Amino acid sequence: MLKQTLESEGYQVFDARDGTEALELYRENWVDLILTDLQMPEMDGLELLQLLKEEGSLVDVIIMTAYGTIEKAVEAMKIGALDFITKPFDTDYLLILLRRALKNRRMVRENMLLKETFSKKYGMPEIIGQSPAIRDVAEKIRKVAATESSVLLQGESGTGKELFARAVHQLSDRKDSNFVAINCAAIPSELLESELFGHEKGAFTGADRRKIGYFELAHRGTLFLDEIVELPLSLQSKLLRVLQERSLQRLGGTQTIRVDVRILSAANLDIEECIRQKRFREDLYYRLAVVPIVIPPLRERKEDIPLLIDHLVKKYEKELNKKGLHVDDKVLPLLCRHGWKGNIRELENCIERGAILSSGNKIGLEDMGIPPDQDETSPPDASPAGRSLQEISAEAAARAERKAILAVLLKNEWNKTRVAEQLKVSYKTLLTKIKDYDLEKERAG
Repeated sequence: MLKQTLESEGYQVFDARDGTEALELYRENWVDLILTDLQMPEMDGLELLQLLKEEGSLVDVIIMTAYGTIEKAVEAMKIGALDFITKPFDTDYLLILLRRALKNRRMVRENMLLKETFSKKYGMPEIIGQSPAIRDVAEKIRKVAATESSVLLQGESGTGKELFARAVHQLSDRKDSNFVAINCAAIPSELLESELFGHEKGAFTGADRRKIGYFELAHRGTLFLDEIVELPLSLQSKLLRVLQERSLQRLGGTQTIRVDVRILSAANLDIEECIRQKRFREDLYYRLAVVPIVIPPLRERKEDIPLLIDHLVKKYEKELNKKGLHVDDKVLPLLCRHGWKGNIRELENCIERGAILSSGNKIGLEDMGIPPDQDETSPPDASPAGRSLQEISAEAAARAERKAILAVLLKNEWNKTRVAEQLKVSYKTLLTKIKDYDLEKERAG
């Protein structure tokens, strides 16, 4: 009767005769909540609850019994039960309890992800621009969002690939579930498998409890794999198998876990070169790139620059509480001519810097750190005239640092973990330097 009631409310229900069968069902299926009797043969409700908590399970458990005592209720709550209710109970009360529990569970999962609040604060990620190039991308996004197809977003660093991925998610039927983003280049390769697929307690030294991977956290939602070309070949084959079978096993585990995840991925434009160099699996590429979408660089959509500047200025006007903040009209033509090698990320960096450093509410070139006499159509003046010794030294040091980092990257075949160790910097610092010096373009060569 309880199963029929819950199914009539739209819940998918698995029923088990005892705790042992319930444990098997839980391990084989994605379960959000367990309703269990207290007294059952073989394994009672408290034993089931204890086992689930020892495994590091996040599932909520409500214990039902006709033999309720204060002592049993206290024991159940100490172990970790969500609630303890006695029979007979009011069905409407139980349904309210279930809805509250499932809402809290979603919040716990979102907190585990350290999810960004961009979508909550500003609504659906906004694609800004009126250029033909960006309108074409937006139209493709709208069409593909309604499907379950995998999408590969390609473009230079800073073009906003994650923003477009979020737009696909927000326009899809999965918008009410999690959007999980992971940067494959930002996690050391030896930890990446555990981050993606999770691990069981004791799977390796230091694994003192079960870890839920990003695939499970994205169940019924969207998983965005940024910098997909940085995925090691050994993991590429495992990812391909998960995509084909729609199931996985945690590291060190034997249970097969079914997952319902839509995959969006992003890569620089040299992914085809990576395939030719045997650094990326061609079969995985075709699995990920059912619908490939190329995001144009900012220099190919310069008519959108004024719109983007206006959007960013309003953003920092609000954040910094600088009323009337605006960019000097005289410098707008130079900003539109600028090459923007870092694309929208570089543009936002300049606007934020200018908003902070401007003495009034008008942002000038000097506030943004852009030389007034330099654009991308003419080379910078190499003469030291008019520049301080400190500026000249800084430029020379930057050139030397770029050359040194590139040499070590090439020597180690772009194994960034090893390069960071040799240069005695953190992995994150190395990634920042690679982006600052635009070193990825040297990789294909």
